[in-house]
Amino acid sequence: MLYSTAANCAQIRYGMTNISTLRMLLIVLFAFSSTRAVAQRSDVGNWFIYFGNQAINKKWNWWNEVQYRNYNFAGDLQQLLLRTGIGYNLSENNNNLLLGYGFIRSERYLSNGAKTGSNEHRVYQQFITRQNFGRVLLQHRYRIEERFLPDDFQVRFRYFLACNIPLNNKTMSRNTVYLSAYNELFLNAESPVFDRNRLYGAIGYVINKYLRAEAGFMAQTLETSNRNQFQLVFFNNLPLKKSR
Repeated sequence: MLYSTAANCAQIRYGMTNISTLRMLLIVLFAFSSTRAVAQRSDVGNWFIYFGNQAINKKWNWWNEVQYRNYNFAGDLQQLLLRTGIGYNLSENNNNLLLGYGFIRSERYLSNGAKTGSNEHRVYQQFITRQNFGRVLLQHRYRIEERFLPDDFQVRFRYFLACNIPLNNKTMSRNTVYLSAYNELFLNAESPVFDRNRLYGAIGYVINKYLRAEAGFMAQTLETSNRNQFQLVFFNNLPLKKSR
């Protein structure tokens, strides 16, 4: 009787050891597969973005922008975008016309895995108007781009609709947490007309009346493929000259 009980206990321990060994093996295989997946170039990239909008006076403003776009979270450059411009308010703090310039350094992968780079210069004109509906703040942006590409020239039209909704305060005041969303449609002047569409959602935080930050995700639909991005965005609206 004692021998039988001891034998049964030994079998149970042996079975549990096998189960533990199998479980450990599955964990190792899963970790190895995950490591291989991470080691490959991700289909989801990340953009680090800085937007600066500095008031020169009540009518004029200086726009400045840096976007560091990656194929992965950081380090595998997809694009470096530098953009600037001078704007003029048709009404107080609203209905802004702007003329600007952009420089874009793009890097893409070839079929053999190597990367190649190219530079683009842009001149652009845009009109921005803002509206308030209770807590909802809407922004419409209409932009025309003249794109000077290597061995090519293109014209592109863009429509951007964005909204911010403060959560813990009625307005976008200091220490406000808010929701942010936008959709932007890109259309070419020549065929193919559809270039891309970007749909974005984020949560943001107002540091003070001049500074805020967002973390969000953008789904980008291209003509022949899709490309998604995480985004970390910082906004700086400090005026060039303090008001008295």
